[in-house]
Amino acid sequence: MIDPKLYSLIEVAESGSFTRAADHLALTQPAVSQHIRLLEEELHIKIFDRSHNELHLTREGKLVLRYARRVVALRNNLERNLMDEKGRVTSLTVGITHTAESNAIAESLASYAASQDGLTIKVITDSISNLRSMLKNYELDFMFAEGRINDASLNHLMLDTDCLILAVAPNHHLAKQGMVTIGQIKKENLILRNASSSTRNLFVASLESQNMSIREFNVILEIDNIATIKDLIRRGFGVSVLAKSTCLDELRKRKIAALTIENFSMMREINIVYANDFEHPEILHSIIREYHTLIGERVNTSCVTG
Repeated sequence: MIDPKLYSLIEVAESGSFTRAADHLALTQPAVSQHIRLLEEELHIKIFDRSHNELHLTREGKLVLRYARRVVALRNNLERNLMDEKGRVTSLTVGITHTAESNAIAESLASYAASQDGLTIKVITDSISNLRSMLKNYELDFMFAEGRINDASLNHLMLDTDCLILAVAPNHHLAKQGMVTIGQIKKENLILRNASSSTRNLFVASLESQNMSIREFNVILEIDNIATIKDLIRRGFGVSVLAKSTCLDELRKRKIAALTIENFSMMREINIVYANDFEHPEILHSIIREYHTLIGERVNTSCVTG
Protein backbone atom coordinates (compact mmCIF):
# COMPACT_ATOMS: atom_id res chain seq x y z
CA MET A 1 0.00 0.00 0.00
CA ILE A 2 1.48 3.33 -1.06
CA ASP A 3 1.28 6.24 1.35
CA PRO A 4 -1.52 8.48 -0.04
CA LYS A 5 0.58 11.52 0.86
CA LEU A 6 2.85 10.63 -2.07
CA TYR A 7 -0.05 10.74 -4.51
CA SER A 8 -0.98 14.18 -3.16
CA LEU A 9 2.59 15.38 -3.61
CA ILE A 10 2.72 14.18 -7.22
CA GLU A 11 -0.63 15.74 -8.11
CA VAL A 12 0.19 19.10 -6.51
CA ALA A 13 3.57 19.21 -8.29
CA GLU A 14 2.03 18.33 -11.67
CA SER A 15 -1.05 20.55 -11.45
CA GLY A 16 0.62 23.47 -9.61
CA SER A 17 -2.40 23.83 -7.37
CA PHE A 18 -3.72 22.26 -4.16
CA THR A 19 -7.28 22.79 -5.41
CA ARG A 20 -6.73 21.07 -8.77
CA ALA A 21 -4.84 18.26 -7.06
CA ALA A 22 -7.76 17.75 -4.68
CA ASP A 23 -10.19 17.56 -7.62
CA HIS A 24 -8.03 14.96 -9.40
CA LEU A 25 -7.73 12.86 -6.26
CA ALA A 26 -11.38 13.25 -5.19
CA LEU A 27 -10.22 14.75 -1.88
CA THR A 28 -10.85 18.04 -0.16
CA GLN A 29 -8.30 20.82 -0.50
CA PRO A 30 -7.58 20.83 3.27
CA ALA A 31 -6.86 17.07 3.12
CA VAL A 32 -4.28 17.56 0.36
CA SER A 33 -2.72 20.48 2.26
CA GLN A 34 -2.48 18.30 5.35
CA HIS A 35 -0.76 15.53 3.36
CA ILE A 36 1.94 17.96 2.24
CA ARG A 37 2.32 19.43 5.72
CA LEU A 38 2.69 15.95 7.25
CA LEU A 39 5.30 15.00 4.65
CA GLU A 40 7.26 18.14 5.47
CA GLU A 41 7.08 17.36 9.17
CA GLU A 42 8.15 13.74 8.67
CA LEU A 43 11.10 14.67 6.47
CA HIS A 44 11.98 17.92 8.30
CA ILE A 45 12.08 19.91 5.07
CA LYS A 46 10.03 22.44 3.13
CA ILE A 47 8.64 20.93 -0.08
CA PHE A 48 6.96 23.94 -1.70
CA ASP A 49 7.69 27.64 -1.82
CA ARG A 50 4.89 30.10 -2.54
CA SER A 51 5.78 33.26 -4.45
CA HIS A 52 3.42 35.54 -6.41
CA ASN A 53 0.60 33.08 -5.71
CA GLU A 54 2.51 30.31 -7.50
CA LEU A 55 3.83 27.02 -6.12
CA HIS A 56 7.46 26.10 -6.69
CA LEU A 57 9.24 22.96 -5.52
CA THR A 58 12.22 23.57 -3.30
CA ARG A 59 15.48 21.78 -4.04
CA GLU A 60 14.61 19.17 -1.39
CA GLY A 61 11.05 19.01 -2.74
CA LYS A 62 12.32 18.06 -6.22
CA LEU A 63 14.28 15.19 -4.66
CA VAL A 64 11.24 13.95 -2.72
CA LEU A 65 9.08 14.18 -5.86
CA ARG A 66 11.57 12.10 -7.85
CA TYR A 67 11.47 9.31 -5.27
CA ALA A 68 7.69 9.54 -4.89
CA ARG A 69 7.32 8.95 -8.63
CA ARG A 70 9.75 6.07 -8.40
CA VAL A 71 7.75 4.44 -5.57
CA VAL A 72 4.49 4.74 -7.54
CA ALA A 73 6.14 3.42 -10.72
CA LEU A 74 7.59 0.45 -8.85
CA ARG A 75 4.16 -0.38 -7.43
CA ASN A 76 2.61 -0.19 -10.90
CA ASN A 77 5.38 -2.40 -12.28
CA LEU A 78 4.78 -4.91 -9.51
CA GLU A 79 1.11 -5.16 -10.42
CA ARG A 80 1.94 -5.56 -14.12
CA ASN A 81 4.60 -8.17 -13.45
CA LEU A 82 2.22 -10.15 -11.26
CA MET A 83 -0.22 -10.18 -14.17
CA ASP A 84 2.61 -11.22 -16.46
CA GLU A 85 3.40 -14.16 -14.18
CA LYS A 86 -0.16 -15.36 -14.62
CA GLY A 87 0.13 -15.52 -18.37
CA ARG A 88 1.57 -12.86 -20.66
CA VAL A 89 2.83 -9.32 -20.83
CA THR A 90 -0.23 -7.08 -21.13
CA SER A 91 1.27 -3.59 -21.22
CA LEU A 92 4.53 -1.77 -21.91
CA THR A 93 5.52 1.87 -21.49
CA VAL A 94 8.12 2.94 -24.02
CA GLY A 95 10.01 6.20 -24.43
CA ILE A 96 11.01 7.59 -27.83
CA THR A 97 12.61 10.87 -28.86
CA HIS A 98 11.03 13.26 -31.36
CA THR A 99 13.38 11.88 -34.02
CA ALA A 100 12.41 8.28 -33.32
CA GLU A 101 8.75 9.23 -33.37
CA SER A 102 9.10 10.20 -37.02
CA ASN A 103 10.64 7.00 -38.37
CA ALA A 104 9.93 3.28 -38.50
CA ILE A 105 10.28 2.80 -34.74
CA ALA A 106 6.70 3.83 -33.98
CA GLU A 107 5.45 1.58 -36.78
CA SER A 108 7.46 -1.38 -35.51
CA LEU A 109 5.96 -0.91 -32.04
CA ALA A 110 2.46 -0.83 -33.53
CA SER A 111 3.20 -3.92 -35.62
CA TYR A 112 4.53 -5.83 -32.62
CA ALA A 113 1.57 -4.82 -30.41
CA ALA A 114 -0.88 -5.93 -33.12
CA SER A 115 0.78 -9.35 -33.23
CA GLN A 116 0.43 -9.92 -29.46
CA ASP A 117 -3.02 -10.75 -28.13
CA GLY A 118 -4.04 -8.33 -25.38
CA LEU A 119 -0.87 -6.20 -25.41
CA THR A 120 -1.07 -2.41 -25.11
CA ILE A 121 1.98 -0.21 -25.64
CA LYS A 122 1.98 3.33 -24.24
CA VAL A 123 4.48 5.59 -26.01
CA ILE A 124 5.90 8.69 -24.32
CA THR A 125 7.78 11.20 -26.48
CA ASP A 126 10.33 13.48 -24.81
CA SER A 127 13.97 14.53 -24.83
CA ILE A 128 16.66 11.90 -24.21
CA SER A 129 17.54 13.40 -20.83
CA ASN A 130 13.94 13.32 -19.60
CA LEU A 131 13.38 9.81 -20.93
CA ARG A 132 16.55 8.62 -19.21
CA SER A 133 15.26 9.96 -15.89
CA MET A 134 11.94 8.21 -16.43
CA LEU A 135 13.72 4.96 -17.26
CA LYS A 136 15.83 5.22 -14.11
CA ASN A 137 12.67 5.88 -12.09
CA TYR A 138 10.98 2.77 -13.56
CA GLU A 139 8.37 4.91 -15.31
CA LEU A 140 9.47 3.34 -18.63
CA ASP A 141 10.12 -0.29 -19.52
CA PHE A 142 12.64 0.73 -22.17
CA MET A 143 13.43 3.60 -24.52
CA PHE A 144 14.90 4.34 -27.94
CA ALA A 145 17.89 6.68 -28.01
CA GLU A 146 20.25 8.13 -30.57
CA GLY A 147 23.77 7.22 -29.44
CA ARG A 148 24.63 5.62 -26.11
CA ILE A 149 23.84 6.64 -22.55
CA ASN A 150 26.82 6.45 -20.22
CA ASP A 151 25.24 4.63 -17.29
CA ALA A 152 26.34 1.25 -15.92
CA SER A 153 22.80 0.43 -14.76
CA LEU A 154 21.49 0.55 -18.33
CA ASN A 155 21.95 -1.89 -21.22
CA HIS A 156 21.90 -1.17 -24.96
CA LEU A 157 20.74 -3.18 -27.96
CA MET A 158 21.65 -1.61 -31.29
CA LEU A 159 18.59 -1.23 -33.48
CA ASP A 160 20.14 0.52 -36.46
CA THR A 161 22.60 3.17 -37.58
CA ASP A 162 21.55 6.55 -38.86
CA CYS A 163 23.17 9.64 -40.33
CA LEU A 164 22.43 13.32 -40.84
CA ILE A 165 21.74 14.65 -44.32
CA LEU A 166 20.79 17.96 -45.87
CA ALA A 167 17.09 17.76 -46.70
CA VAL A 168 15.90 19.95 -49.58
CA ALA A 169 12.82 20.21 -51.79
CA PRO A 170 12.95 18.06 -54.96
CA ASN A 171 12.89 21.21 -57.12
CA HIS A 172 15.63 22.94 -55.09
CA HIS A 173 18.62 24.06 -57.17
CA LEU A 174 20.91 21.73 -55.11
CA ALA A 175 18.63 18.68 -55.31
CA LYS A 176 20.33 17.01 -58.29
CA GLN A 177 23.87 17.26 -56.88
CA GLY A 178 23.76 14.34 -54.45
CA MET A 179 26.46 15.97 -52.34
CA VAL A 180 26.89 19.55 -51.09
CA THR A 181 29.65 21.48 -49.39
CA ILE A 182 29.36 23.38 -46.14
CA GLY A 183 30.02 26.54 -48.14
CA GLN A 184 26.90 25.91 -50.21
CA ILE A 185 24.80 25.31 -47.08
CA LYS A 186 25.95 28.65 -45.64
CA LYS A 187 24.20 30.39 -48.55
CA GLU A 188 20.84 28.73 -47.77
CA ASN A 189 18.04 29.58 -45.34
CA LEU A 190 18.44 26.92 -42.66
CA ILE A 191 15.61 25.48 -40.55
CA LEU A 192 16.98 23.55 -37.59
CA ARG A 193 15.79 21.46 -34.68
CA ASN A 194 15.88 23.13 -31.25
CA ALA A 195 19.15 23.31 -29.32
CA SER A 196 18.12 20.43 -27.00
CA SER A 197 17.81 18.02 -29.93
CA SER A 198 20.47 15.33 -30.35
CA THR A 199 20.30 15.89 -34.12
CA ARG A 200 21.12 19.57 -33.68
CA ASN A 201 23.87 18.76 -31.16
CA LEU A 202 25.52 16.25 -33.53
CA PHE A 203 25.54 18.82 -36.34
CA VAL A 204 26.98 21.51 -34.07
CA ALA A 205 29.64 19.13 -32.72
CA SER A 206 30.64 18.17 -36.27
CA LEU A 207 31.01 21.84 -37.17
CA GLU A 208 33.07 22.57 -34.09
CA SER A 209 35.38 19.64 -34.87
CA GLN A 210 36.27 21.53 -38.07
CA ASN A 211 36.60 24.91 -36.30
CA MET A 212 33.25 26.20 -37.51
CA SER A 213 30.27 27.60 -35.63
CA ILE A 214 26.52 27.42 -36.17
CA ARG A 215 26.59 31.25 -36.03
CA GLU A 216 28.16 31.22 -39.49
CA PHE A 217 24.89 29.93 -40.99
CA ASN A 218 21.66 31.72 -41.86
CA VAL A 219 19.36 29.98 -39.38
CA ILE A 220 15.91 31.46 -39.98
CA LEU A 221 13.84 29.13 -37.79
CA GLU A 222 14.30 26.69 -34.92
CA ILE A 223 11.51 24.21 -34.31
CA ASP A 224 11.26 20.76 -32.74
CA ASN A 225 8.38 19.37 -34.78
CA ILE A 226 10.01 17.34 -37.54
CA ALA A 227 6.82 17.04 -39.60
CA THR A 228 6.56 20.85 -39.67
CA ILE A 229 10.21 21.18 -40.72
CA LYS A 230 9.69 18.74 -43.60
CA ASP A 231 6.55 20.57 -44.70
CA LEU A 232 8.42 23.90 -44.74
CA ILE A 233 11.23 22.31 -46.78
CA ARG A 234 8.77 20.94 -49.35
CA ARG A 235 7.19 24.40 -49.65
CA GLY A 236 10.55 26.02 -50.34
CA PHE A 237 11.07 28.04 -47.16
CA GLY A 238 14.53 26.61 -46.55
CA VAL A 239 16.66 23.50 -46.09
CA SER A 240 17.44 21.48 -42.99
CA VAL A 241 19.92 19.06 -41.47
CA LEU A 242 17.87 16.04 -40.38
CA ALA A 243 18.31 12.39 -39.53
CA LYS A 244 17.88 10.40 -42.74
CA SER A 245 15.64 7.92 -40.90
CA THR A 246 13.03 10.65 -40.40
CA CYS A 247 12.71 11.23 -44.16
CA LEU A 248 12.24 7.68 -45.47
CA ASP A 249 8.64 8.09 -46.60
CA GLU A 250 9.38 11.44 -48.26
CA LEU A 251 12.42 10.00 -50.02
CA ARG A 252 10.45 7.03 -51.30
CA LYS A 253 7.69 9.34 -52.58
CA ARG A 254 10.26 11.85 -53.93
CA LYS A 255 8.83 14.65 -51.80
CA ILE A 256 12.28 15.46 -50.33
CA ALA A 257 15.81 15.03 -51.66
CA ALA A 258 18.57 13.92 -49.25
CA LEU A 259 22.09 15.20 -49.90
CA THR A 260 25.26 14.07 -48.17
CA ILE A 261 27.53 16.81 -46.84
CA GLU A 262 31.07 16.67 -48.15
CA ASN A 263 33.76 15.75 -45.59
CA PHE A 264 31.20 15.40 -42.80
CA SER A 265 30.55 11.94 -41.35
CA MET A 266 27.61 12.42 -39.01
CA MET A 267 26.81 8.81 -38.17
CA ARG A 268 25.21 7.53 -34.95
CA GLU A 269 23.68 4.43 -33.47
CA ILE A 270 20.00 4.03 -32.65
CA ASN A 271 19.73 1.89 -29.53
CA ILE A 272 17.09 0.29 -27.37
CA VAL A 273 18.02 1.19 -23.79
CA TYR A 274 16.72 -0.79 -20.84
CA ALA A 275 17.51 -1.36 -17.17
CA ASN A 276 19.66 -4.27 -16.03
CA ASP A 277 16.68 -5.86 -14.29
CA PHE A 278 14.32 -5.72 -17.30
CA GLU A 279 12.84 -9.22 -17.40
CA HIS A 280 11.66 -9.58 -21.01
CA PRO A 281 14.63 -9.13 -23.37
CA GLU A 282 12.90 -11.43 -25.89
CA ILE A 283 10.38 -8.62 -26.48
CA LEU A 284 13.19 -6.27 -27.51
CA HIS A 285 14.55 -8.78 -30.03
CA SER A 286 11.06 -9.24 -31.49
CA ILE A 287 10.66 -5.47 -31.91
CA ILE A 288 14.06 -5.30 -33.61
CA ARG A 289 12.91 -7.97 -36.09
CA GLU A 290 9.70 -6.02 -36.77
CA TYR A 291 11.75 -2.87 -37.34
CA HIS A 292 14.09 -4.46 -39.86
CA THR A 293 11.18 -6.05 -41.70
CA LEU A 294 9.67 -2.58 -42.13
CA ILE A 295 12.99 -1.01 -43.09
CA GLY A 296 13.55 -3.71 -45.70
CA GLU A 297 10.34 -2.59 -47.42
CA ARG A 298 11.55 1.00 -47.69
CA VAL A 299 14.32 2.93 -49.36
CA ASN A 300 17.97 2.17 -48.64
CA THR A 301 19.02 3.93 -45.43
CA SER A 302 22.76 3.62 -45.93
CA CYS A 303 24.78 6.79 -45.45
CA VAL A 304 27.83 7.48 -47.59
CA THR A 305 29.89 10.63 -47.27
CA GLY A 306 32.62 12.03 -49.43
